[in-house]
Parts: sequence; structure tokens; C-alpha cells
Amino acid sequence: MKPDIHPKYYPECKVNFRGQVVMTVGATVPELNVEVWSGSHPFYTGQKTFVDTAGRVERFQRKFAGGYFAKGKDAAATKK
Repeated sequence: MKPDIHPKYYPECKVNFRGQVVMTVGATVPELNVEVWSGSHPFYTGQKTFVDTAGRVERFQRKFAGGYFAKGKDAAATKK
């Protein structure tokens, strides 16, 4: 390996989920905070839950509500 080009490696990186350490892995950061992991994901747990992190669904709906695409079509038609 060339010296001084690689990031520092932390072999005991702690992975946190909702404030609890769920596992330890090797990474380039000393600590990771995750929103979803295999112990909480509906695919692995078998529970039917809706996973929405940080209101992404609501943010998407707000962004594309109210004729967002219609504005783009009108603008393209007037440019021709």
C-alpha cells in the first residue's frame, strides 16, 4: 500500500440503531448510525411495517403535487 493515501481503518466500528449498538464491523469511520438494518427490516422480520425514514414519502408527495409535471409540459410547448 502507498503511504498517506488510504483512509484510517477502524476494525471495531460500532453500528448503532436507535441508540443501541447492534453489531461491530470494520469501516473507515469509528461509528455508524443506521436507520434500517436486518433486525428491523420487514423482509427479514416478517412483520408488515411501512419503513419511511425522515418523511421521504411526504417530501416526495409535496414536491410532485400541484401540477409539477404540467408546468414542465407548458414550458416546453412555449419554447418551440
